[in-house]
Amino acid sequence: MLNGIVVKTYNSYYYIQSGNKVITCNLRGRFKKERFSLLVGDQVTYTLTGPDKGVIEEILPRRSMLKRPMVANVDQVVLTFAAVNPDINPALVDKFLVIAELSELEIIICINKIDLADSEPVAKLVERYEHIGYKVLTVAAKLGIGIDALHSLLYSKISVFAGPSGAGKSTILNAVQPGLELMTGEVSHKIGRGKHTTRFAELLPLIGGGFVVDTPGFSFTEFNDIEEAHLMDYFPEIAQISSQCKFSTCLHYKEPQCAVKQAAADGNIHAERYQSYLEILTEIKESKKGY
Repeated sequence: MLNGIVVKTYNSYYYIQSGNKVITCNLRGRFKKERFSLLVGDQVTYTLTGPDKGVIEEILPRRSMLKRPMVANVDQVVLTFAAVNPDINPALVDKFLVIAELSELEIIICINKIDLADSEPVAKLVERYEHIGYKVLTVAAKLGIGIDALHSLLYSKISVFAGPSGAGKSTILNAVQPGLELMTGEVSHKIGRGKHTTRFAELLPLIGGGFVVDTPGFSFTEFNDIEEAHLMDYFPEIAQISSQCKFSTCLHYKEPQCAVKQAAADGNIHAERYQSYLEILTEIKESKKGY
């Protein structure tokens, strides 16, 4: 039997990348009876039934699964923001970080258009997130600055790119590998989704190894999946000191003798990060009222 990875699904057909070939496969009947959901990103074994055609025999165990959109075996998320045009918004960065933390993936923050930005505020922002423990890359995709460093991080990994409209995701990917472009298009503010948004995820192969997920992206509705008491888990610097609070049920909001509030007051937790925590906590509280 041969091995491969599901790069696309369409009308009950599964497109399996195996070496430099793509094989069109069906599922064995037993999988259909079990109602097993085969996802883009799944590793499989298959047998050939004809030229570039085959049947999937086995679905190998998954090491991870992204929920929205559903993609198996993703290794990392590259959160992409523009330094300017539009100006980077730390509160929005923090929202994307929470969703990425919830997905339990490795996280890379990529700040694009640094050639157009004042270097000092960008450096301070980089320092803020590196201090927490995040990997941060600064790039200027149109000039090729930082692209080699990004490419090396994508090698042999399945990576999903996410970020607000205007961050230059397509420009970055085209700089990494000419011709590699996401199909989602620019986001329409009226309807809140890409003009040509792909309905299903697809893996785009990188020369030399690795894949990029072409996907509709993350949704902030995922805050609905977070309990108030667990939000702190997605802010690493808050989670680290939350055990020092007087009360074990402390939400670091209005409670007395809160180590997190004190750390924010002392400057050991960045004030804007703490404010982002409070804003998301409020969103979660408000969303729960609707149930």
